[in-house]
Amino acid sequence: MTTTLITGANRGLGKETARQLVAAGHVVYVGARGEARGRAAADELGARFVRLDVTDDASVAAALDQIAADGGLDVLINNAGIAMLARSGPDALEVFDTNAVGIVRVTEAALPVLRKSANPVVVNVSSALGSFAANHDPSRPASSVSAIVYGASKAAVSMLTVQYARAVPEVKFNAVEPGYTDTELGGADNSRGRPVRVSAQTIVRAASIGIDGPTGTFQEDAGELGW
Repeated sequence: MTTTLITGANRGLGKETARQLVAAGHVVYVGARGEARGRAAADELGARFVRLDVTDDASVAAALDQIAADGGLDVLINNAGIAMLARSGPDALEVFDTNAVGIVRVTEAALPVLRKSANPVVVNVSSALGSFAANHDPSRPASSVSAIVYGASKAAVSMLTVQYARAVPEVKFNAVEPGYTDTELGGADNSRGRPVRVSAQTIVRAASIGIDGPTGTFQEDAGELGW
C-alpha cells in the first residue's frame, strides 16, 4: 500500500488530490496548519490528519516523525502555496518562504523516510507562470499574466525540482503545472478556472508513477512542459 503526504491539503487542489488518491487506495496524510479544518478534511476523505506548517521547521519535523512512526512514506506532494499580487519585500519573503523554502524544509525532513520506500516519489506543484518557456510563448496564457513574486517563486520550485532530481537520484522528483483552477488561491476570483477535479488528475498521475517513472520533468495535461 502506498502512503502519501500532501501539504496544504485541507482545501482546493490539495484536498481534491487527497480525495482521488484515497479512492485509488493510498493511505493519505492531509497536512494542514489548522487542526480543526485539517481534521475535518481528513475525516471527510477517509484520510489521516497531520499538523504541518511548511514555514515552521519544528512543525515539519514533528509531522515527519509522526509519519515515520506510523510506518513510513512513499510519496510526498509539496502542494502548499500562497499567491500575492503585492510586491513589497515582506510580501515577497512570505511567498518565497511558503512556496519555495517550504519545499526545502519538507523535502529534507521527508528524505530519510522516503529513502526506505521501494518507490519514493516527490511531486512539486508548480505553475506555468514559473516556466520560462510558457512565459515566452505568445500562445500560452502565462505570457500575458503579470505575477512578479508568485511567478518567480514558482520558477524557484521548478529549479528545486531539477536540482533535487540530480542530487537525489534514488528518489523521483517531478514538477506539475495543474492548470488555472477554480480555487481560493490568493483570495482572488478564480471561478473561471476549470474544476478542481480535473486539475488534480495531473498531480495524481505524477504521484502514481511506477519504479521506472520519470524524474526531473515538468508535467502538465498534455505531457511535458518546457522549463
